[in-house]
Amino acid sequence: MSAQDSCLSLIKYLLFVFNLFFFVLGSLIFCFGIWILIDKTSFVSFVGLSFMPLQIWSKALAISGILTMGLALLGCVGALKELRCLLGLYFGILLLLFAMQITLGILISTQRTRLERRVKDIVMETIQRYHAHPEESAAEESWDYVQFQLRCCGWNSPQDWLSNPSLSSNESEMHRVPCSCYNSSASNDSAIFEKLSFPQFSRRGPLARPRHSTDLCLVPANSAIYSEGCARSIQKWLHNNLISIVGICLGVGLLELSFMTLSIFLCRNLDQVYDRLARYL
Repeated sequence: MSAQDSCLSLIKYLLFVFNLFFFVLGSLIFCFGIWILIDKTSFVSFVGLSFMPLQIWSKALAISGILTMGLALLGCVGALKELRCLLGLYFGILLLLFAMQITLGILISTQRTRLERRVKDIVMETIQRYHAHPEESAAEESWDYVQFQLRCCGWNSPQDWLSNPSLSSNESEMHRVPCSCYNSSASNDSAIFEKLSFPQFSRRGPLARPRHSTDLCLVPANSAIYSEGCARSIQKWLHNNLISIVGICLGVGLLELSFMTLSIFLCRNLDQVYDRLARYL
């Protein structure tokens, strides 16, 4: 066997092994998504999300797992069986994904102001319509989770919640805010702690009980709430995790480029392999 044949065999099995790893990874992601769908109650208590956002994330995980498995299967079979059509399809899909990621990055960099304005509009609309339709609470519960995790209130400041008249107390006209704004570390109010038994407002994990969409947890706006808006908190989070985000994006891009290079190299040299096999036979 010549050095070129050995090199092609090495590339073939490298491509197969790497794609086999991603096939297993995709299978695990898919199974995890299905597990969340089947056993939602346990994950509601453990993770702190309510049913609707958790269902969306579980479906996203299941679909991502299926797509990863399908792409990895193309690479595995194409490399192992040396099928040019499958290797070409595998290369084409990877190239499409890479181009989409580059386009998305360019759009985010060039349309940053418009994107921020659009996100602000969505958040402000969610705040103004908070609990107006209890049966459609996915966006509200997701925003509650953001406020609770980032320890913030409103978009610009807690004053944003004053635009929602339905959160005012009928007796005293006192403005109120969701319990996700409450800073539990700055107060020992036992009455408010009773309201924080909902999983998305509690850090007690599995001991918390699920929240139903008809429940509304509110605290007075003049109580111990987070004073910083979530716009600034999100900017801080992005700044603190910028290196990790860029590293992950570069890592994914380099993996895609590596797999594309290996697949196209193997695909272009299959003719030489077939010619040598024909001469041997």
